[in-house]
Amino acid sequence: MKSVNIGELKNHLSAYLQRVRNGEEVMVCDRNVPVARIVPIQPTHDEQEARMVADGLLTLPKQEMDWEAFWAMPRPNVPKDVAVQALIDSRGDR
Repeated sequence: MKSVNIGELKNHLSAYLQRVRNGEEVMVCDRNVPVARIVPIQPTHDEQEARMVADGLLTLPKQEMDWEAFWAMPRPNVPKDVAVQALIDSRGDR
């Protein structure tokens, strides 16, 4: 965490705000006595989703999921040894 006195912060505000945008916290001091902390804003789930849609990383569904119909579907019949092997294979080299 970077500490800065008020005068230095006022003179170089844009540079310190860029540090905050990059994820760093900035401690604001008045004559070397901490008085405030500037921290990055954690985006909400909706803001993250909107950013991903804007960046083309996510496509929103065309219709709402019908969960009752989903859970009413018959379960597949997979032998236990096949399911266990699929789980082991999905974990890779840990």
